[in-house]
Amino acid sequence: MSAFATMRLPSNRITVGPDGSDVRVLLGLASGGMAHFELGAGKTSIAVTHRKVEEIWFVISGRGEMWRKQAGREEIVALEPGVCLTIPMGTQFQFRASSTEAVSAIGVTMPPWPGEGEAVSVVGP
Repeated sequence: MSAFATMRLPSNRITVGPDGSDVRVLLGLASGGMAHFELGAGKTSIAVTHRKVEEIWFVISGRGEMWRKQAGREEIVALEPGVCLTIPMGTQFQFRASSTEAVSAIGVTMPPWPGEGEAVSVVGP
């Protein structure tokens, strides 16, 4: 059994994600982890796909768009506070912030993020 843990959102990014977003790593357990992602106003992430990780995102602030492509299905959805979306394993995705405000989301990774090499660059829209 894992010990329970508590933390606050770090004020500064912990790392830069493979997609170019600022990442603040939060807590995790054996079957998943959580992080805060932020992309500055007017910025577009690098398009990627994951090898073994699935994610669920919940947008907490800002505005932008998310492109996802998987097995012949492709869509762009608006990112705004309250939007929740999934990124199943193998899905190609890319997101961008509006020209006037950053976009921030909380993401859950399942299993926990394994590290370097998990995200693979792909051609985005």
